[in-house]
Amino acid sequence: MDIMQGLKEKVAIVTGGGKGIGKAIVQELAFRGCRLVIPDIDIESAEGVANEIGKNAREAIAFKTDVSSSTEVEAMMGKIIEKYGRIDILINNAGITRDNLLMRMSEEEWDLVLRINLKSAFLCTKNVIRHMMKQRSGKIVNISSVVGVMGNAGQVNYASSKAGLIGLTKSTAKEVASRNIQVNAVAPGYIETEMTVNLPEEVKKGYLANIPSKRPGSPEDVARVVSFLVSADSDYITGQVIHVDGGLLM
Repeated sequence: MDIMQGLKEKVAIVTGGGKGIGKAIVQELAFRGCRLVIPDIDIESAEGVANEIGKNAREAIAFKTDVSSSTEVEAMMGKIIEKYGRIDILINNAGITRDNLLMRMSEEEWDLVLRINLKSAFLCTKNVIRHMMKQRSGKIVNISSVVGVMGNAGQVNYASSKAGLIGLTKSTAKEVASRNIQVNAVAPGYIETEMTVNLPEEVKKGYLANIPSKRPGSPEDVARVVSFLVSADSDYITGQVIHVDGGLLM
């Protein structure tokens, strides 16, 4: 099946789609013909992306939403159903870092990262599942990280949240597979984004030294894998974690 044709008019939600990997996913899915919904706490970034998509004759709307708030998520989902009548794709991408060594990490730093990175995915998934089950179709992709698989010093909160997304992925996939809903995770490695651009040069060199491909990835590298996972070409793939890391973890 032609992926462009297969995704045409599909309603896709990309949390945190205002920048970085989320923005690249929004742009890729818009190119494939999806109608995009971009919930982001940073409404200026989300609206900027939505306007960019609109200039290319594609449809995208931005919602100022704290996706870690059950009240705000429920309100947003209600508006999407009211407007489109269905939800076909959910990309749980919203994420932050608050790096620190475990012995110095505050409870606030732990709670904030787990709330934004993991709780938001739980809330959004719980809300879309009921609609997807009625449709007997749907695609969910959680943006995890290789750090959630291998761990990383100074990122106990971030690694825990990304490992949690893998558990959420596999458990949800088992619950909804019989309803023709596929749930997968993508685990990016060292990707050049605003989140990684400020890393010390020594850290960047350390990452590159361990990547067989000898280059960092781009947000577009991740977006293309996501577009495959939400297409009909992946209908028999569920509960999987796809590493997009240039061979960093194998």
